[in-house]
Amino acid sequence: MKEGPDIVRIAALIGDPARANMLTALMSGKALTATELARQAGVTAQTASSHLAKLDQGGLLCLRRQGRHKYFALANADVARVLEGLMGLAAGAGHLRSRVGPKDAALRRARVCYNHLAGDRGTWLFACLVEHGHLMLADEAPPLLTTSGAEFVTALGVDLGELRARRTPLCRECLDWSERRPHLAGSLGRALLSRFEELGWASRDRASRIVTFTTTGERKFTRLFA
Repeated sequence: MKEGPDIVRIAALIGDPARANMLTALMSGKALTATELARQAGVTAQTASSHLAKLDQGGLLCLRRQGRHKYFALANADVARVLEGLMGLAAGAGHLRSRVGPKDAALRRARVCYNHLAGDRGTWLFACLVEHGHLMLADEAPPLLTTSGAEFVTALGVDLGELRARRTPLCRECLDWSERRPHLAGSLGRALLSRFEELGWASRDRASRIVTFTTTGERKFTRLFA
């Protein structure tokens, strides 16, 4: 195709192994330094700097400055959704990393996808909200939080008024790469994960994106989203 969006350039940016590792590391939603990203990619600081410049110029990253320090983060949620979709496509086609370990099962159980809950627990949450009528699905449209859904999340301690005042969508579907089913993204998905952390039910592993539920948190999560 000679006209239209240049998907080749974006694919080339993501397709480099070192850059792919950097982007995957940023799926935690946390901004990282060039040194931290170099370590994730397994490259030298100079090579990492070159890769980060390309990703920044390509619109996949944003640079944040704090004093003398520079941090990199994914440019927006659209980039995170593309990466999650590519992970699902790769997993579905059997293109998996050859080296597996104990963390793989934990990642599939519960992990951070940019800023919301993914994995088995994320898809479980989404399915429960739909099944109980708290979310209403429609073709070609984002999920709609129903009246009962608003009451449900408010009772959990989520400030819906504050979320609705933001420019970001309240609810979005995000196709989970390991479960091949949707989990909840958008500002509500982010708020729910933050609420689980505030309640002491779960915590994030900043190095791996794994979300670990406490024994009490697992019990309460299961009861709430039964």
